[in-house]
Amino acid sequence: FVDTDFVPMLLSSIQSLVFNIPAIIIFSLFMAILLNQKMRGRAVFRAIFFIPVIVSTGIIDSIDIQNMLAQNQDAIAGGSIEIGATTSSGSDLISSIDIGRLFRNMAIGEGLVEYVVGIVSNVYAIVTKSGVQMLIFLAGLQSISPSIYESCHIDGASAWETFWKITFPMISPMILVNAVYTVIDSFTSQSNNVMQYISKVYSSAGGNVKATAMSWIYFLLVIVILAAVGGIVSAFVFYQRKDT
Repeated sequence: FVDTDFVPMLLSSIQSLVFNIPAIIIFSLFMAILLNQKMRGRAVFRAIFFIPVIVSTGIIDSIDIQNMLAQNQDAIAGGSIEIGATTSSGSDLISSIDIGRLFRNMAIGEGLVEYVVGIVSNVYAIVTKSGVQMLIFLAGLQSISPSIYESCHIDGASAWETFWKITFPMISPMILVNAVYTVIDSFTSQSNNVMQYISKVYSSAGGNVKATAMSWIYFLLVIVILAAVGGIVSAFVFYQRKDT
């Protein structure tokens, strides 16, 4: 806690996690429901949405990170951005302007607008981190008996009522699994700023003890967050009981 950069970086990482987890889970659930519908070429569409997961792993991810670092270093050397400043692409700027115009005349708080802008700006990261969650949701959706949906259709239930009364409760255990997986994946990703900073401190002269202390604090923090997320989501999980 003596390090002036470690604690603010931890808080920033937690804040980013709070914003990204709901977006990733909602997007992956939405895409899983769409891809679970009966349509031609369903397997092809599933493969297309899982391609970003393959692209973002291994050597391709390392090349992408190196290119990003090289671009930032060139920008800093050229004086176009300051050290520590965040860069934004043209698409991010356009998205921010469009969303700002959309909500300008609506009674919506600035915090919600900033949250939506952040999601739109980070849509690529959300898509690349939603592939595994999407497959887990697909497995959960396919495990629901079709006879339950047939009974709802006979009783005259709408698609909206069927989702909230049948699909969502039956898929809730998968939401817990995906929430835990997303937390672990986000905190252990190579692009995580805290992980990179600890590795940098460890590589510096005499930084072994300091980096070890940071690693333990980071590990304990992840355990606490996992326990909190698991406890909160578990309160809303529905487990179907089968009579034996």
